[in-house]
This record gives sequence, structure tokens and C-alpha cells, in this order.
Amino acid sequence: MFLPVSRRQEWQEVTPDGTSTLGHHVESLGVPLTEVGPLVVNGRGVPPSCQLADGDVAEVHPVPRPQQLPEEPRFLLDVHLGTLARRLRLLGIDAAYHNDMDDPSLVVQANEERRVLLTQDRGLLRRRALWLGAYVRGSDPADQLRDLLERFVPPLRPWTRCTACNGELEPVPKDEVESLLEAGTSRTYDAYGRCRECGQVYWHGAHSGHLEEIIRTARAWSTA
Repeated sequence: MFLPVSRRQEWQEVTPDGTSTLGHHVESLGVPLTEVGPLVVNGRGVPPSCQLADGDVAEVHPVPRPQQLPEEPRFLLDVHLGTLARRLRLLGIDAAYHNDMDDPSLVVQANEERRVLLTQDRGLLRRRALWLGAYVRGSDPADQLRDLLERFVPPLRPWTRCTACNGELEPVPKDEVESLLEAGTSRTYDAYGRCRECGQVYWHGAHSGHLEEIIRTARAWSTA
């Protein structure tokens, strides 16, 4: 998807210069190394730091799916992926998001907290300091969510995180939050949760049918 359509079915010729690595050549074609899996030169697996010689034949394979990580996936999303962040939180996936964070700050937080940085900015994924990132495919939030779930297969724990701040939810007695509720809500619902971080109160209201459909679809994608 990163190469122009006219160049996807043909070999790409590069000229070894004695300094550029295979990784540099791949990125010069517009492909972030975060999206690259096994690299093979003349039938032998090599690292991105490999330098090509005249006559070498290199194969560049896509990152495998599901992609294995050393620990349960935690994510950090850039400023353009707010809707995806909220859907991940709905599913109980640890998804940090700030609508005003610049690129250097994103890299710092991703590295310090060992989060996978999610973005559609290829330049951001090419930053050498970045621990791990992933290009999010699709323009529709549903397509983006499916892409992410199929790639990383994170455990789903719906209704356990705050969609506003990513904090964890805990059950709360109705009488502790009743003063925060509208009269109609208080009369209709008895089960509530509250965010440990920001105090936001949640309940399964009239809007929950749409959210449950998102959850059902996500579970189907995760087990496909």
C-alpha cells in the first residue's frame, strides 16, 4: 500500500553506495520499517543494517500478522486518531491519547511507557528514536479498529476503561453517585461504574446498544 500502484508488481532497482543500509533503501521507497517483516538477501535472512552489494537480490516481506510483542499491547495514538482511541478504551484496551501532543513528545511517551505508537504519519514512524510504532490503515474508524485488532490481537475487556481518559473503571454504589445523575437516569438505572482517575460516571443507557454492536463486531474480528 505504500508504493504507487504502478510499482507494486515489479522489482525495484537500487544502486549500492557503500553506506546506505537495506533499511535505508526500503524507507527511501516510502515504506516505514515498522511495516516490514523478514528481510532476505540472496536467500538468507538479514537485519535492516545489512549493506547491499552489486547483484544482490533482496526480498522485503510485510510484518507478520498477528504481530508478536514482548508483552500485552499498550498503545499511544497521535492527534488524528481520537475516535479510534475511544473505541479501543471501550474494549478495555490501554490506549493513551492527547489531542495536543507534538511528534517529539509522542516518541518520548511511547518509549518511556513502552507503548506502540499508532499513526498514519509515515514520517513519524521513521524517527530513529522510536521504540515501536504501527501504521494504522483505513480512513474509517471501524476499518482502523479492525486493522489494529487483526494485527496485534490484544485481549478485550469491554466496559473496564474510561473512554474519556483511559483510566480504569470500578463498580460504584448508586447512592455514591446519585447526586451527579439526572432524575430520569437515577430512576431508570441501578448499576454504575466510575473512573478511578477522572471520576466520570458510566451506566448502560440508551446509547449502549450502539456500543454493544461495536464490541460484538470487535470480538468477531479478534477471533477470525
